Amino acid sequence: MLNKYARAFFTRVLTPFAALLLRLGVSPDAVTLVGTAGVMAGALVFFPMGEFFWGTIVITLFVFSDLVDGNMARQAGVSSRWGAFLDSTLDRVADGAIFAGFALWYAGGGDDDVLCAVAIFCLASGQVVSYTKARGESIGLPVAVNGLVERAERLVISLVAAGLAGLHGFGVPGIQILLPIALWIVAVGSLVTLVQRVVTVRREAAEADAAAVRSGTTEQGSGTAQ
Repeated sequence: MLNKYARAFFTRVLTPFAALLLRLGVSPDAVTLVGTAGVMAGALVFFPMGEFFWGTIVITLFVFSDLVDGNMARQAGVSSRWGAFLDSTLDRVADGAIFAGFALWYAGGGDDDVLCAVAIFCLASGQVVSYTKARGESIGLPVAVNGLVERAERLVISLVAAGLAGLHGFGVPGIQILLPIALWIVAVGSLVTLVQRVVTVRREAAEADAAAVRSGTTEQGSGTAQ
């Protein structure tokens, strides 16, 4: 739900920066790789230590590469299937690293097995939510549904909560509770979104199969008439 408006806004803001990188000879693929590496470093270095504020700052700085690389490709006229594949694949890697960082914290210093399991569920369900849409589209279905909690929502909810929870280290009392709340919201929202997409794919597949049967019957009838 956030994708439509957030991407349009940040695309306008980041267009001059994308143009600058192109003039410097930087390729869109390089930006994609560096951005993913930065997100992974922020998540897997800072989060397991409980440094949620600084981890979120690092991740936020690099997560915008997801918009910059596509902007660069369009400006340079080099948009390609490979670029789209690389970008989508590394998005999954970055998302997985963020929730893996949360899980590592709760498995270690955070000492909470339930929240560790919730973080792992967020990681797995996020991957499956993305897969259902990609798989549905690959078999020719539109998968025309706006899920309750898609990638943008998962990132915004999780990172805002993590960043605010990190202020506990600066003396803000009680604020660390925001991260567990956010993880539960993302977990439940991802489950709802997964159900929405599965139901949509099932309906669209049934409609497509029925249309194919009707078309085959019509063609057979026409052939008999001739």
